[in-house]
Amino acid sequence: MKLENLKVAGLLVLSIGALGFNPVWAESDMEEVVVKGDLGSLPGERVESIFGFEKSILDTPRSASTISEEMMDRFNMQDIDELVVLAPGTFTQSFFGVAGSLDVRGTAGETYFRGIRRLDTPGNYPTPIGASDRVDIVRGPASPIMGPSKIGGYLNFNPKSARIEATGSYIEERVGELSYSGGSWDRSVLTAEVGGPAEFGGKPLGYYVYGEVEHSGSFYTNAPGVNQSLVQASFDMDLSDTVRLQFGGMLHDYQGSQNAGWNRLTQDLIDTGTYITGTPIPLDTSGDGFISHDEYYAGDVNPFALYAFFGQKDIDLATLSDASFGYDYENSNLILQNVGTAKLPMSSTLIAADDLLENKVTTLYFDVDMSLANDWTLTNKLFYEDYENLNENAYGFSQFHDASVIEEQLILSRVFEGDALTTSVQISPSIRQTKFEHGDDYYNEYFSRRDLTGPSTALDRRVLSTRIDAEYSEYYVGEYTDVGFGVMVDLSHQSGLSVLLGARYDTIDMEVMTPDGKTQSDSAFTSSEGGVDVAVNSASDDPSGVSWSASVSWATPMGLVPYVTASEQSTVIAGQGAELQVGNVFTNNAFGSSELMEFGIKGSLLDDRLYFALSSYEMERTDFNAQSITVNQAVKTDGTEFELRWVVSEKFLMTLGYSNMEALMLATLAAGNEFSFLGQADLPLIDPTLLWGGQVGGLIDVAPSKGVRAGMPETIMSVTASYNFGNGMAVSGSVVDVDSVASGQSFAVTLPAYTLVNLSLSYDAEDWSLIVAAKNVTDERYFRANFPDLFGTTVVLPELPRHYQAKLSYRF
Repeated sequence: MKLENLKVAGLLVLSIGALGFNPVWAESDMEEVVVKGDLGSLPGERVESIFGFEKSILDTPRSASTISEEMMDRFNMQDIDELVVLAPGTFTQSFFGVAGSLDVRGTAGETYFRGIRRLDTPGNYPTPIGASDRVDIVRGPASPIMGPSKIGGYLNFNPKSARIEATGSYIEERVGELSYSGGSWDRSVLTAEVGGPAEFGGKPLGYYVYGEVEHSGSFYTNAPGVNQSLVQASFDMDLSDTVRLQFGGMLHDYQGSQNAGWNRLTQDLIDTGTYITGTPIPLDTSGDGFISHDEYYAGDVNPFALYAFFGQKDIDLATLSDASFGYDYENSNLILQNVGTAKLPMSSTLIAADDLLENKVTTLYFDVDMSLANDWTLTNKLFYEDYENLNENAYGFSQFHDASVIEEQLILSRVFEGDALTTSVQISPSIRQTKFEHGDDYYNEYFSRRDLTGPSTALDRRVLSTRIDAEYSEYYVGEYTDVGFGVMVDLSHQSGLSVLLGARYDTIDMEVMTPDGKTQSDSAFTSSEGGVDVAVNSASDDPSGVSWSASVSWATPMGLVPYVTASEQSTVIAGQGAELQVGNVFTNNAFGSSELMEFGIKGSLLDDRLYFALSSYEMERTDFNAQSITVNQAVKTDGTEFELRWVVSEKFLMTLGYSNMEALMLATLAAGNEFSFLGQADLPLIDPTLLWGGQVGGLIDVAPSKGVRAGMPETIMSVTASYNFGNGMAVSGSVVDVDSVASGQSFAVTLPAYTLVNLSLSYDAEDWSLIVAAKNVTDERYFRANFPDLFGTTVVLPELPRHYQAKLSYRF
């Protein structure tokens, strides 16, 4: 870390720590202290979302973190990006400004709801966290019981419920809360929640209902802000002494926009904010205010795309000059006119006035838990989710998803108690069906035509496929059904030794096709088998695979738990809208597998007031040809993670996180290069104003990056602290220190390291509370890489400056 970053972090810990440390208490009362004030941060509760067994985080032989509702409230966390401070190994590159999912261990993570995998969320809509009782963040692939999953890890959301997880009983009386949150940029969020015991048909029932409505502005110019509504309900019902029902769901309606960030990216723009202005040559010959695909093709503003694929491999882009490029710039439509410079505000980005991102998602679940004879239990889990997503951006990208998933899972389990050995068994058949209709529109996507010192105009605004329902770049309709069978066994010896074994077999029936007349191309995929090109517009496949996991851990008498875990996990290569591609299915590359090897040690010390976890891991996709560049890249990652949570006293809580990681792009390493949009820094000897009226594409050599994934910081450190004065007042703060990163795979533009400081002051009375928070207290100027695998040297997302939030709550 930079010296000044160390000073900031140290000052926060020492200043708050001085309040929380009492020498008299430390010397004389340590043995009598009962752990209080932990805000649900310590790993004492069972967490079934990892392996399905009733193990705490301490006893689970995997790197994982839990973040309680109390922790999220105390630190005023509003979206999943802020969870990074409490979960080492996680980070989020910008997926066009939408906080849909975290990157976990260098690759896109997944989202689960009560232990069942949801439809993909990256870039589709921000995942809400306010309705959650707890968020579990698991690093590495999911348990074999849960089915095929991505290699990096996942977030599991546990909805608020009337059933107390630790005891299984219902809350004793009705409780509720109303809250209103306001802040910078016209933030306005209203929430209401109520829960309690009830009866239905003479049977005991617990219910909990949560609602949220938001109408907020945005820091970014032209952004529509956020308009969303969410309703979540959960019900628990005891039909008898042996049968219990759990059911509920969530409806979430989101309206906002994606954000591609700054265009015309240069290192000088990052360092000083100096932006190169200029207007492109008009291409809208029809005069309708939009540029059609035909008008773009007639304008010939992407002349080197094919050249890049078929002749560039031996060319050094860094030495390529205007003359050697061999193009008549002065008589082309690529050049900018009226070129100048300006200081660009962080708020001026590519969002246009009519850009939109709309998503409606419905999530439902119905579980039946039954106690059978001979101490067996049977759980039937039924899960359904669908979403409709529409994404439109004036610079030339539109997209829609219409997808649904239904999963039926049976889990038969029993615990066998022996004299010295306890054996827990789970047997789980399941079936999961996903249906999708998906369209992508990215041909003639030009970021640099827009001059960000002014609004989007007919000079840069394209006709979008989602508005004419034609001329898509890709369009897929299909379904896939996964039939699986999994078994897990946990062997726990009284000596503290534990062995956890699991295996699963999946067979998946896949079908996908591209309808006639939807795309610009005559084929979704071109097969060259036998030396003859054949157009392919439909494909089917039925891949199968085995997943397994094996762990050994030892709970030592001194409170330390060393462990080792090895795992191989299958994964379905689906895209951002749960779609399969015709080409992947036709070439048998829509199903892959990944491997994990993890060593770690956990500990619970100081009368269970201090928890720590240290892990070292290596994980790798074993078949790198099977990948989705948007949400499921083929990577090899190795790293180290450290987490500490310490309840210093009843009033003082602190946490520490550290991660060091390197993620390698396996397909890039194998090919020796990677296709990318080329920015100014990729062609340093060519005046960028000769090219920014269009877009040059090229193959980026692997040498500068050595295959390391751009946009992912090697090292992240975090510190949080919270001090409760005992009179209702509490002060809390967090510091995250993030390494500098390359903005794109060419490593030609560097985004500086940054330190993000958040502070909050809260007051909690008997029935109401107030929290006031300052985010980015030091007004750090920082950026996130925006889709670095493809667009990293052409666009970047400037992040939010100092801003403020306040939340007033009333409990009843």
